[in-house]
Amino acid sequence: MKVDTDDLRTNETDNRGRIYLGTEYANKRVTVAVVEVESDRPDEDELAAAYREASESAAELAEDWNETSDEAWNGLDE
Repeated sequence: MKVDTDDLRTNETDNRGRIYLGTEYANKRVTVAVVEVESDRPDEDELAAAYREASESAAELAEDWNETSDEAWNGLDE
């Protein structure tokens, strides 16, 4: 069986890293080359940036809440 070298396919692996090639390759010797691997999870830098952003947002929200809470308590004292 001749395979055109320009015939590149993109397949997704299962949770164990396996790929189903198809029945046309049954009982044949197949050589596979991995050209590129993409992760479906964010990398560590993206996670760190998201964590920092969430932390900053939480700090701002806590500060706003503290001011609002103080105003509410002060309004009760009047």
